[in-house]
Amino acid sequence: MELWDIYDENKERTGRTMKHNDWNMKPGEFHLTVLGVLMRPDGKYLITRRRMDKEWAAGWWEVPGGGVRAGEDSKAAVIREIKEETGIDVTNAEGGYAFSYKRVNPEEKNNYFVDIYKFVLEFDESDVKTQEEEVSGFAIADLNEIKRYADEGIFLHYDSIRQAFEE
Repeated sequence: MELWDIYDENKERTGRTMKHNDWNMKPGEFHLTVLGVLMRPDGKYLITRRRMDKEWAAGWWEVPGGGVRAGEDSKAAVIREIKEETGIDVTNAEGGYAFSYKRVNPEEKNNYFVDIYKFVLEFDESDVKTQEEEVSGFAIADLNEIKRYADEGIFLHYDSIRQAFEE
């Protein structure tokens, strides 16, 4: 069973944990998620498509990411998530932490922080090995393609992370 740390409103660990995706958070409790934007030097990005059997946002495009495990820091988590979902190791890539945002969803009992990372590295389609349980496909897309998916309402988190693409 995967555990996540519970954080307070200041993004400090409380010493308590929760089960992965156990949405029963009290007001003022948060978990931490990471997203990794992967850009090639030519300005194209690696995006992945969520499996159609996902209960939320099935078939939508996104960047790799996921929950930070108990005791893990966000950089280790984003490196792990990108490697698991795409097969690409960003340990020695240029870039790193870009920014964070916070969401409070009392009706869903799901409050969270998201740390956004942006990495720049050379890769091509043959380097990508997607995780079948999470990903149904991938694309190496330019910013116009990503914006088109966002305009169609099928790019997850785009409005929250757009500055990572536009920097």
